[in-house]
Formats: sequence, C-alpha cells, structure tokens
Amino acid sequence: MKMHVLNGGRLRMKSRIYVPDAERDETIELPVAAHLFRHPSGNVLFDTGCHPSVETDAEARWGSLARVMNYIGQPEVNVVSGLAEIGLQPDDIDLVVNSHFHPDHCGCNGFFRKASFICHEAELASAKATDAAAQGYLAAEWDHPMPIETVTGSRDIFGDNRLVTIPLPGHTPGMMGMCAALEKTGDVLLVSDAVSLRRNLDRDEVPRNAWNADDLVNSYEEVRRIEQAGAMVICGHDAAQWQNLRKGVDAYE
Repeated sequence: MKMHVLNGGRLRMKSRIYVPDAERDETIELPVAAHLFRHPSGNVLFDTGCHPSVETDAEARWGSLARVMNYIGQPEVNVVSGLAEIGLQPDDIDLVVNSHFHPDHCGCNGFFRKASFICHEAELASAKATDAAAQGYLAAEWDHPMPIETVTGSRDIFGDNRLVTIPLPGHTPGMMGMCAALEKTGDVLLVSDAVSLRRNLDRDEVPRNAWNADDLVNSYEEVRRIEQAGAMVICGHDAAQWQNLRKGVDAYE
C-alpha cells in the first residue's frame, strides 16, 4: 500500500484561533492536505481539501466563512489536479473517508461520483442540524447523491488492519482520524483537525474553534497513546510539518 500526500489548498487565518498568546492582528498560514491510499482493494482518499472555485471567489462558495478562512492557495492546485499528476481521475477513487465536514476537508467531495463515503455518525448529524451553517457546515460541500456510510467507533476499512478510522472528537462532534499501516514507513496516524498544529498537542492548547474542549483534550491523549506506540502523527494544518512531508508522486510505502 502507498500513501500519497496531496495539496488541498492553503488558508490564512488569525493566529489567535490556534495560538493563545498571539497578537490580535497576527495571522498564520495553514496548509490543507488530503491523503490518497493505493490499497490492493481500492483507492481511498482521506479528506478532499478545498473546492477549486474558492481560488477565484471564496465568498461565493463559503459565504461569511471566507472572511475567517482567507484562501491563498496556488492557482489550479487542488486534490483533483493532484490526483491527475499521479495518473488518476476522480472516477478512480473507490472510497472517501471524511475526517469531518468543514469546507477545507470535504470541498472536492462532489467530484468523486463513483465513490462511497464514510464519516462518523455524529458528524453527519451535526452537518444536518438546524444551526449547521453557523457551525461551519455548508451543504454544498458534503451533501451529494453518493452513498454515505456512518460509523460510531473505529472502522477497519478493508478488514486487514491496514486502514482504520479512529474517533477523535473535540474539534467537531464526529471528528475522525485514520491510522495507516505502511510496510516500510510503519504506522501513520492522520489526525486532521483533532490536532491542527503540533504545538497544540505538545502544550495541550485548545484552539478557539474547538466544539468541545474536554473532548479535544481526551483526543490528544488518544493521539499520544498511538504515537507512543510508534506511529508518525500528521497534523491537520501544521506548516512546518507540511514543508517536510513528501508529496504527490513521491509516496510513502
């Protein structure tokens, strides 16, 4: 099995959302990632990044969220174009696992018309709630005709313990990570926004955009447990870590 790290865009936000002692006007740049797994039983995407249209008119797609998440990604750099660079089209994707349904993590969902989708039961419920838009859920990003299967705990995707979802609530009610067992690299834990920045985990910092602080701190403990067992943790938006990851055709095995 191979893991390809794909560029899903880039955001600029207020640093104080993630860094408690940051100056009021300080900003932080946040890479957006998706991960492709080429498993013998199918091609699996973990998250799908930002929709390509936000490059030119983020407010048309995201509404008022575009004033909080300022899109600054490179032109024509998104998950679909990243797949094309490694010889795949959207119809080649068999399964999409969404960590959660915020726009920078499920923006390209609609392109994968032949795929099935997996998310946590609590996440789908939150995305359908009456106050969903106020919580950052936009139906245009996640509500598509493709089948969505919900899970309540961990899910072994192909029954061989090589791709396993991990509940990591706190950032959202149904936030999920995924642990991948790679032959050469070893275990890799994708934590998405359960740990947006590595410093949040190291310092037990709770970002201001967390849904539930207690749940998030408990999820930090689960991440540490898996890391201490030998897994490499890939955070959701850590720019320093992103710079050092292999990307695109340069896969982890």
